[in-house]
Amino acid sequence: MQQKPRAYEVQLAVIGSGLAGFAASIFALERGLSTAQVGNTGAVAYTTGYLDLLGYHPVTGQQMLHDPWQGLETLRRDEPGHPYALIRNDEIADAFHLFTRAVSDMGVNYSAPGENNLAALTPSGTFKPTLSVPLTMLPGVEAHRRAARTRIVDILGLKGFSAREVVANLQDSWPGLSAVTINFPGMESGSQVYPEVMARALQVPAERELFAQQLREVAGDAEYLGLPAIMGIHEPDAVHNDLERLSGLRLFEIPTMPPAVAGIRLREAFEQIFPERGLLLIPQQKVDRVTPEADGTTLRLKDSYGDVSIHAQAVILATGRFLSGGLEALRDGVREALLNLPVTQPEGREAWYRERYFDPRGHLVNRAGIEIDPQFRPLGRDGKPASKRLFAAGVILAHQDWIRQRCGAGIAIASAYKAVESAAAMLTRQT
Repeated sequence: MQQKPRAYEVQLAVIGSGLAGFAASIFALERGLSTAQVGNTGAVAYTTGYLDLLGYHPVTGQQMLHDPWQGLETLRRDEPGHPYALIRNDEIADAFHLFTRAVSDMGVNYSAPGENNLAALTPSGTFKPTLSVPLTMLPGVEAHRRAARTRIVDILGLKGFSAREVVANLQDSWPGLSAVTINFPGMESGSQVYPEVMARALQVPAERELFAQQLREVAGDAEYLGLPAIMGIHEPDAVHNDLERLSGLRLFEIPTMPPAVAGIRLREAFEQIFPERGLLLIPQQKVDRVTPEADGTTLRLKDSYGDVSIHAQAVILATGRFLSGGLEALRDGVREALLNLPVTQPEGREAWYRERYFDPRGHLVNRAGIEIDPQFRPLGRDGKPASKRLFAAGVILAHQDWIRQRCGAGIAIASAYKAVESAAAMLTRQT
């Protein structure tokens, strides 16, 4: 039965359920703003769980950046249109510390963001530069740094993760590395198994005891065991600590191919904890219409219970790129999907991609996005802010190539911080 339409009044509405959207909600709640967040399925579940600041700068070559903060200074000089050019290093540091503290308080503990990048393992046995990692993955960074005797464990029937591949790619630089395959308890048939299913199974203490026994049997003389990321969905640190206690081994996780448990943990933590902290959260829904008004903006959508309207004094657009639906690739160009904001992009489709897929200069379509002013307000076709009440954050912003530069999480977190700051300043002036 169709229910009566629901109407809500908030100071800030966040459109988007990716990392930038949830970061914006964190920062808004920290400031005491009444906040609503709406978004279709975001890309959080497709992340590794690593929080990258800046890993590479193409102008300086393809070598991994050890000091990302110095790298930011170089990036601002060489790419003045990059979103990072509008954010100071101290503001980015504050944003990272606030975000990692908030996520840790939700039960997914992160390493403290530091001065240098960490070399974190990928599913294929390479390393990526990142600023902060889940504590369940941090021992892997330590094991590599020490070149410790380490055994990588994979699970029979698990696709997209191979212990032998990890060892083959790292054996020259990490001679103490070896591989082994085991069965997951209760899943010994050899048919395909899934990380999320195993992670939820390990929430059960009896299942952890069986799994820990198998780990002990294959550990040999290894100081560390590296596992695919399956150590629980909720309170993974407690699952990790209990498995170490039961096995008597030092364990760490390695992200798997997406959708990955590390991202699912974040999404479920956000969706469960945020409403308890006062956020009006309407997940898995898409905003149908945005109507500017004299005293704010009204968002309209529908969920399983009927029509919903949210009247907000300020709005942050954090809808992501192509995967999340913030941008659409059409035959005649790239379009911003919700508000039809102008998109900075190559002049024609033939210029989207270079001839070689791995061209070190990257592909121009990856830098497409919306333009903003220093207050993170999207610009209209006249080059002026489209609305004094509209702000933007995340990888929908133009002039960045987050995949090649390894800066996606950093852009999401830092730009959300600045967008919320600007929105709060606007609300204060209005008051």
